[in-house]
Amino acid sequence: DAASESNRRVALLDPLEDVDRPEDIPVWEEEVRVGGLGDEPKTLSIIIPAIDEADGIESALAGTQGIPRVKERIVVDGGSRDGTEERALACGAKVIAAAPMRSAQMNAGARAAEGTVLLFLHADTRLPPGFEHHVLEILDRPDTVAGAFRLGIDGRFPGLRVIEWLANFRSIFMGMPYGDQAIFISADRFHRAGGFPEIPIMEDFALMRRLRSQGRIGIARTAVTTSARRYDEYGFWRTTWINQLMIIAYLVGISPARLARWYRSGLRRRVPS
Repeated sequence: DAASESNRRVALLDPLEDVDRPEDIPVWEEEVRVGGLGDEPKTLSIIIPAIDEADGIESALAGTQGIPRVKERIVVDGGSRDGTEERALACGAKVIAAAPMRSAQMNAGARAAEGTVLLFLHADTRLPPGFEHHVLEILDRPDTVAGAFRLGIDGRFPGLRVIEWLANFRSIFMGMPYGDQAIFISADRFHRAGGFPEIPIMEDFALMRRLRSQGRIGIARTAVTTSARRYDEYGFWRTTWINQLMIIAYLVGISPARLARWYRSGLRRRVPS
């Protein structure tokens, strides 16, 4: 109630169960089955592509620290000059370098990863508490090939609630989450699928279309929180229009290289403050 009165959005996490008595043993057995706690436990590699994200990289990593199922956090730096690498190392993350293109950075992180599950996290997106349980539970479903979280946007502008609703509708009913929803997939399947196509834009859209033809894309019941900084910097309507134009143009066959130029051009002129 206090949070709501302070205009904070509130979400209830799924209830968890303790194993305190002999009759609770089935809870543990289910955890073994879902989480792969047998001979080959499932472990997560969290891969964060970053370029000049010093202001937010510590916050992105903080929510992934000290979690037993998280084997490693890999920050793939695309040539930062603001101290991103140093801050990531100070947080205990592994840092590798790659070409300054998000798809190439995520593929480089996947090649270096040692976990059995890959989770691709944008540097301005924050994972919810208990995210690892959702990841492992979704990927344990026999018909599911990959997954992502619902979308939450950190901003108060009412239009952002509409964007969230549309993104979650698209994800749940069309199986098309985007990269800012923290896509996750088993390492084996990711490599068999050929990874992200190394294109300058729409790499998440292209991979999801490919995977969707192979099985179900699971969506967690809880949401990540991603920054509204692009909407704040360039304006809600302009950003929304450009995002939708990119999707339409990609679907009609415009090359990603041309789309990337259009995208940069469309956002170049900033909204007056």
